[in-house]
Amino acid sequence: MDHVVVVGAGLAGVRSVEALRAHGFAGRITLIGEEPHRPYDRPPLSKAVLLGETDSTVVDSDLDALDVHLCLGTAAKGLRDGVLETTEGELEYDGLVIATGAAPIRLRGEGHQHVLRTIDDALALRSILVPGARIAVVGAGWIGAEVATAAAKAGCAVTVVEAGEAPLLSALGGEAGRHTIPWYGEAGVELRLGALVGSVDPDGLTLMSGDRIEADAVVTGIGVRPAVEWLKGSAVALDNGVLADEHLRTSLPNVVAVGDCANWWSRRYGRRLRVEHWDTALGAPDTAAATLLGEEAVYDPVPYFWSEQFGRMVQFAGHQGAADRLLLRGDPGADAKWALCWLTADNRLTAILTVDRPRDLVQGRRVVEGGQRLDSARLADPTVTLRDCIMA
Repeated sequence: MDHVVVVGAGLAGVRSVEALRAHGFAGRITLIGEEPHRPYDRPPLSKAVLLGETDSTVVDSDLDALDVHLCLGTAAKGLRDGVLETTEGELEYDGLVIATGAAPIRLRGEGHQHVLRTIDDALALRSILVPGARIAVVGAGWIGAEVATAAAKAGCAVTVVEAGEAPLLSALGGEAGRHTIPWYGEAGVELRLGALVGSVDPDGLTLMSGDRIEADAVVTGIGVRPAVEWLKGSAVALDNGVLADEHLRTSLPNVVAVGDCANWWSRRYGRRLRVEHWDTALGAPDTAAATLLGEEAVYDPVPYFWSEQFGRMVQFAGHQGAADRLLLRGDPGADAKWALCWLTADNRLTAILTVDRPRDLVQGRRVVEGGQRLDSARLADPTVTLRDCIMA
């Protein structure tokens, strides 16, 4: 293998380059990025950048020292065996890493809607978060909550519109999301649940109910779709992203996939997972690089994510799909620090959500990895450390 092309210059792409070199690949590497900016981190966009704490999140990686040919402002257009088609022409490759990430979903309507995916998006949005500005946020998921947090802190009048019965509904489920509802009122943010958007208008939103929400700016945070349109018609199998096995191999020889666009098979959970989180972009490239170079490697993490919203550090680890019940550690109504555990019928932890309980998160992630059974009575007591709930 002489030439490896990495498509996508985000964190997953950069880490793929680093992993290739770390595994001893001495051939040519070309890194292609659609944006004109040097590779940067995305999580701070909705946090530090939006809050005005920094203007840059460039990834700390010396691409020159790694001997990488960086092609910015270049988009992938198509793929056939051994050839990548781009807006700048064709590139032949021996190995290919697909790391094109995801693109935000937009609502219908004639009005301008802000999304938050790129550094340019974040800087443009930050410029309108001024005292007194009326900001309508569509979606009370992770991004919507973080945008609302920044807007409220900037002194804006914020309304969050959510189609579901609770914030974080699709990510965590209604029972977990309902515990976060009071956070909005405490921050002075109006939260409208069960509200479907009909259209985005030049002066705000029109709901399906006919109600109007006047706003100086609308921010849409209703999710993303894998950026894989350019792969349609190729030999790469697609279904909610790029289908990959537990080694991150795709259906096309010498092609692997990482990051938000990869839908890989998890041995741990016995199902496919596509995880749109920073931790995946950080960890998956090592497996992908090893696989591409003919080594035996399996990607099977316990997914992890964090969010900073309304003055709280919210962390999540695991996958709740296999759980049979939920158990609370602490009282969200009385205690600012609490955790929620997803358990199987035989009391094995599959996922944990923590609010300002970092030790629970660290220990809980290890318990999920280890698969130990827990004493649910002790687990319900927040004064008992989670590791002391493990049954002998």
